[in-house]
Amino acid sequence: MKIICVGRNYAEHAKELGNAIPENPVLFLKPDTALLKSGEAFYHPDFSQDVHHEAELVLKIGKMGKRIQEKFALGYISEITLGIDFTARDIQAEQKKKGLPWEIAKAFDGSAPIGDFIPFAPETDYNFFLLKNGDTVQEGNPSMMLFNFAQLISYISGYFTLKTGDLIYTGTPAGVGPVKMGDVLEGFLNGKKVLHTEVK
Repeated sequence: MKIICVGRNYAEHAKELGNAIPENPVLFLKPDTALLKSGEAFYHPDFSQDVHHEAELVLKIGKMGKRIQEKFALGYISEITLGIDFTARDIQAEQKKKGLPWEIAKAFDGSAPIGDFIPFAPETDYNFFLLKNGDTVQEGNPSMMLFNFAQLISYISGYFTLKTGDLIYTGTPAGVGPVKMGDVLEGFLNGKKVLHTEVK
């Protein structure tokens, strides 16, 4: 099982970080050790002083496919949920400045909390939001994406064969921000709470 993440897939998020709007999806990977089930605590890493939450819709792949055409792509999604792509922003900035890869800022242990999955329905409009200590800090919808689900799956499968159980973190909307010990994060998908983690 692999975790494929998409960066800069919401225009407003790219703007808030001062990044250019990409012509194609920006991809990076996380190992399975990054996954954190809903209800488990996220332990703030001691190597970073600036870890940010990034809430995103997460797709689970239901069957193997490669070089998938957009018109067939949605048929490869079995389930959907909300996840968090924790980012060590200070480490990421250092790596970028040096022109180095920034996986250590994105793919560290526990950096990918994952919510409870629900069956995927192509016709459904998936609204989501993230609460931090009871306050809404991020909210989004697939209509806000630069690259939709079908485009993402088609593009990704042109480079990586998708296998059953693979996860795609589809990008985060504006509103990312730092977390500190004691913060409680709760993710909601179409009004249903699917994700909960406390920062320790």
